[in-house]
Amino acid sequence: MAEQKKTWLRLTALLAMILFVAFLHYLTGSEKSPYYGIICRLYYLPIVLAGIWFKLKGGIASALLVSVIFAPHAMFQWGVVPTISLQQYFEVLLFNLTGLVTGILASKLQFERLKTEKSLKDLSESYAKLREQADLIMDIEDQLRQADRLTALGELSAGMAHEIRNPLGSIRGTAEILRDAMPANDRHAEFAAILVDEVDRLNRVVEDFLSFARPGSGEQKSCQISIVLKDILQFCRQQAKKNRVRIHWQEQKLPSVIGDENQFKQVFLNLILNALQAMDQGGDLWIETQVTDCGHVLIHFKDSGPGIPEDDLDKVFNPFLRPKQRHRPWPGDYISYRPKPLWPDRSTESTGGRGRISTDPQTGRSAL
Repeated sequence: MAEQKKTWLRLTALLAMILFVAFLHYLTGSEKSPYYGIICRLYYLPIVLAGIWFKLKGGIASALLVSVIFAPHAMFQWGVVPTISLQQYFEVLLFNLTGLVTGILASKLQFERLKTEKSLKDLSESYAKLREQADLIMDIEDQLRQADRLTALGELSAGMAHEIRNPLGSIRGTAEILRDAMPANDRHAEFAAILVDEVDRLNRVVEDFLSFARPGSGEQKSCQISIVLKDILQFCRQQAKKNRVRIHWQEQKLPSVIGDENQFKQVFLNLILNALQAMDQGGDLWIETQVTDCGHVLIHFKDSGPGIPEDDLDKVFNPFLRPKQRHRPWPGDYISYRPKPLWPDRSTESTGGRGRISTDPQTGRSAL
């Protein structure tokens, strides 16, 4: 609407200029006024403006209109001053040449401007794609560095665990011999039993380290992911009720997926318990399932807890990371607080999938 109004204003201005110059021209006689030549040259102004504003069509149309208006006056003057007839012919020719040249130049400039804008747009799109690829490469490099650190840490953990298990076995065997050798009513028998229990607890911790260090060996087979999730939710109902957490999940039929069912259970259990611990004063946990167009199964976990600090988001899957100021439990804590830990990032990577975690900066809600 604004562009159309602008066009009409320009057309009105051009027509007014042409009529005004024609009025002056018709009032001025070539044999009487010394300003006749100046007034004739004023016709070029609307012709040039029309060529600039409306390109080739505008330049030719304005030149033809000026020629038509100029012709009667020229013919009248030829009878009075025959010597200027050649000049009048040349003047009409210049009108049309001016409109043609101005229109061609303006059209060429417009073409070059559009070409430049298109090139700038293409460059901007190319830059955006390069930026995305560069960010992707940086993310991959970060993941590779993280994987290298975890690999080295896992190898170190495996070595330490094996070295610890050997003396633990000897200590447990010795403690059992001492316990069995003591009478049941001996006051030292209780200490021997405690020693055996503590050795077993240390052995479970060592097993946790080993389960992280060695790759998953679970059987990869077809499983119903919705049934697995339903079983885990049923298991966590009581804890959710105790924490006053409302679980929002609507069961829907999902295609079978290939993976280790036990690992899926451990991942879902860790995520749900993590959310419940973060909302010990009550809240909401949303679990949404989705099937993409290419057949991938997406499962979103989102809670209304306090969220994870933004600076720690890139470290959240580090299994040995302990934040200085804890805003909520997170997957990396399971090595210390959950037996037989299985971290979501590691589990999903082992089955060819991917995981991502984010926190809403406004509400603090976290989603994975």
